[in-house]
Amino acid sequence: MTTMTDHVAEAPSGSFKLSMLLNDTRYRSLTFQFIALVAIIAFMAFVGGNLVRNLAEAGLNISYAFLGEPAGYDINQRPIEYDSQSSHGRAALVGLINTLIVAFLACITATIFGVIAGVLRLSNNWIVSKLMSFYVEIFRNVPVLIWILIIFSVMINAMPAPRDFRGDDATSSMLFDLFAFTNRGVFAPAPQFTNSFAATAESGPTSTGLDWLLVVGALVLSFFVARAIGSWATAKQEATGDRPTTWYLTLAAWLLPVVLVCMFLGLTWNVPALKGFNFQGGMQVRGSLIALWFALAIYTGAFIAENVRAGILAISKGQTEAAAALGIRPGRIMSLVILPQALRVIIPPLISQYLNITKNSSLAIAVGYMDVTGTLGGITLLQTGRAIETILLLMLFYLTISLLISFFMNIFNNRMKLKER
Repeated sequence: MTTMTDHVAEAPSGSFKLSMLLNDTRYRSLTFQFIALVAIIAFMAFVGGNLVRNLAEAGLNISYAFLGEPAGYDINQRPIEYDSQSSHGRAALVGLINTLIVAFLACITATIFGVIAGVLRLSNNWIVSKLMSFYVEIFRNVPVLIWILIIFSVMINAMPAPRDFRGDDATSSMLFDLFAFTNRGVFAPAPQFTNSFAATAESGPTSTGLDWLLVVGALVLSFFVARAIGSWATAKQEATGDRPTTWYLTLAAWLLPVVLVCMFLGLTWNVPALKGFNFQGGMQVRGSLIALWFALAIYTGAFIAENVRAGILAISKGQTEAAAALGIRPGRIMSLVILPQALRVIIPPLISQYLNITKNSSLAIAVGYMDVTGTLGGITLLQTGRAIETILLLMLFYLTISLLISFFMNIFNNRMKLKER
């Protein structure tokens, strides 16, 4: 006896006809996708052709030769070597690195703030719960630009000036004789290498990109070694039921490669000292970077807190009750039972928050922090008049960063999904 499901499962017989592209469900979606793709390509070709034609009529052309010309302007926060005679391309690279620095720091800090606030919002302590609710409602309902300006203003007016550290009657002092917190930023010791690939008798201790590449390589090696140790411990546990103690091996895996590389390069520290009207030497983290960093962190952390709270509430209370019945402490229940399962709900919206941090970092120009928008999309654009070229480069940069963040976070999200057996 032939059933209806047999007829549905059977492929239609006969030769292929053009009408099947619209009438046959096997081909209809592909047909519409192809039509949409052709329409998009045609639209982009029309816009691009119209742009080139209008530029030609105006006597203009698209050229990126300006990237090799001297920039002629200074950048206050320089993670790599740069001066006013460097090229516009070099200035754009400095701004790009500055953007990545503040975005990375803000993502890490916002995650910490968000997780803590999200967990404490569900606390049984009424005061703690209401304080976290107050934090979330206040910070997420005020534009992030306002918080950037508030924190920057507080730093300028509340922190001591460098002159307050001078003399016997100084009103401020360095922390551990290493760190100085001033209204111009934070001055901290800077690492240098006496055996650097660029070090000479005349230049003294210095650092190059190759030196730091070796340090990063050591960290990458530590990561894979620590991961191998964890895999070995998991295999041992599955085979015997007992998990071996591996914390000291993991600690050694993280520390030894980096320590050996630093010893090989001759790591030293350049400590800042007050000379003249400002601190000299060391590393300066400007107030504009700190203001932008913490404003993005506390603002986005409020949104992440709500994501964390929603993820925790999505977990059945039976999980908590079962863990408590086994005698597990409440703190361990949250870290070992609830949060690992809640991550499956938290990670997808967390990706959007990381993307928002990266894009909101373009507000750095409000406090004078020279990110890629301030350099390439600001001064370079005004000096060269190459609006189309600079805007296209900015779009490419932000698009690339956003896609990379989404790519790696989606990989992590897939690893956290439940695996059906």
